[in-house]
Amino acid sequence: MSLNLLYANDKRGAYPPSWYAATATPPGPYAPLEGDTTADVCVIGAGFTGLSAALHLAEAGRRVVVLEAQRVGFGASGRNGGQLGSGQRMDQHYVQKLVGREDADKLWALAEDTKALVKSLVAKHNIECHLKPGIAHMGFHKSEVAEEHDYADFLAERYGYTHVEKLDFEAAQAICPSPRYIGGTIDRTAGHLHPLAYAFGLARAAAAAGAMIHEETEVLGIDDGAPATIRTTNGTVKAEHVILACNGYLGGLNGHVAARVMPINNFIAATEPLGDDAARVLAEDVAVADSRFVLNYIRLSHDKRLLFGGCETYGYRFPTDIASLVRKPMTEIFPHLRDVRIDYAWGGTLAITMKRLPYLKRIAPNMLSASGYSGHGVGNATHAGKLMADAICGDTDGFDTMSRIPTQPFPGGTALRHPILVLAMTWFAMRDRLGI
Repeated sequence: MSLNLLYANDKRGAYPPSWYAATATPPGPYAPLEGDTTADVCVIGAGFTGLSAALHLAEAGRRVVVLEAQRVGFGASGRNGGQLGSGQRMDQHYVQKLVGREDADKLWALAEDTKALVKSLVAKHNIECHLKPGIAHMGFHKSEVAEEHDYADFLAERYGYTHVEKLDFEAAQAICPSPRYIGGTIDRTAGHLHPLAYAFGLARAAAAAGAMIHEETEVLGIDDGAPATIRTTNGTVKAEHVILACNGYLGGLNGHVAARVMPINNFIAATEPLGDDAARVLAEDVAVADSRFVLNYIRLSHDKRLLFGGCETYGYRFPTDIASLVRKPMTEIFPHLRDVRIDYAWGGTLAITMKRLPYLKRIAPNMLSASGYSGHGVGNATHAGKLMADAICGDTDGFDTMSRIPTQPFPGGTALRHPILVLAMTWFAMRDRLGI
């Protein structure tokens, strides 16, 4: 893994000072790997993807070793907006053009499985992560609202999915009384949760099922073979199968994946508790995402703080004043909060692909990789872990469908992808500001 990304913004073995970390009790700690061991499957990375894979493989009777350079849930899994959305990251019109109607239908069905999987894991393993229903998609302009309403009609007609409610101005204001939003939709089968608490629950479940988890164990390299040899700072793992579940922290472990999956940074702030004034932000306890290309995402914590996410950067380092960075879009959406105290502000490194759809790939006969969830990872990452576990156990249908999504390398590979992305995102940010 890349030293810069693993430790550029964070202390070794420590969670960032986020509201999530302040309100969830970590499992373990799990001892670093010392010496040499063997496994049926070695999972590299202990976020949603790796922990889900480990859990499902251990339940299937496989000997699983999980290697995590920092702590379980340390990366994007423990820092994100906590939204469990319907569908894929891009809408079904886009997906159908990209992969054709047959695979688009399969991807919709897999996305429905994704939501059901997360809900079932939370229930089965008694994960206390404040899972609640409802995500609203809000628009700034009439054309955006019309597009949301048309899409609700499309989902109902094409898939029989009738759970998306259209919101006119009054209905939107009754949910999220921001002066900027003029309408949208709400899907009450989608949901939101405390992502770090969810990751901790997955880790506890995986460990209880028999997976061996090793924290603070950085992987230095992988020697191909059957078995493969995974080299770490203080030992090795020989494994019949390897799962790469590193997402934005892949570093130099695999150049093929790195050329197609790029790390970027996103940021969240948590205000002071709002008490009764929380209703001036969200009158219903649902999550909100809006129509910006670099979207704003909003929900209330269980102690009535506003959790407001947005803003992206593309270098390795986080800005020094994250609170000020997030306050700007927050006060655009909620002007009455311009003087509210921000108690926590943190950044996270996620990963995107060119098409904003996950990249699942068999990169060697005994090595699978899943990453690049592009902001849709609560569900997709959990599901990708299960799909890789299923594939190792002989059921490859779901994994094969996801792996057929065409995923091009970023222009210029890893050397030029950052400057090219900055140019592209500058253009989209200008479009957001101009409303075009």
